[in-house]
Amino acid sequence: MSQSIHYLTPEGEKKLRAELAELTGPKREELAQRLRAAIQMGDLSENADYHKAKEDQAFLEGRIQELEAILRMATIVAKKQSDVVEVGSRVTIQEADYDPETFDLVGATEADPRNGKISNESPFGKALLNHKVGDVVEAETPSGRVKLKILKVE
Repeated sequence: MSQSIHYLTPEGEKKLRAELAELTGPKREELAQRLRAAIQMGDLSENADYHKAKEDQAFLEGRIQELEAILRMATIVAKKQSDVVEVGSRVTIQEADYDPETFDLVGATEADPRNGKISNESPFGKALLNHKVGDVVEAETPSGRVKLKILKVE
């Protein structure tokens, strides 16, 4: 896993902490019970339940380590009043002849474009950072260059 800083909104931090609590509590205990039951079946070399539980355990522990690292290195960004686009801003943009769209600019960990959350590392996010209302920025996307006008920053 990379050693980069992870930007999180307070809501994103809360969501990751809840997931971590679920994984280190009930999910870990459930997996331990599955392993105990599989071990009691005997011969582990051909025990599919045991091998599946061990595989699931590896994924679970990997996700726990990933969440702990993200939270340890996270920079929490609260939404604040600023006229400059930064991580944590809500930005309304307009591309050429299309209707305006509003996005929350978040860190890559929280990005969810279908729900209006774009990453600061995405082409749009990079282009919008540090610009103000009225600025026209260009984003390099897989389908070519796109001009975006910033209509509102919250």
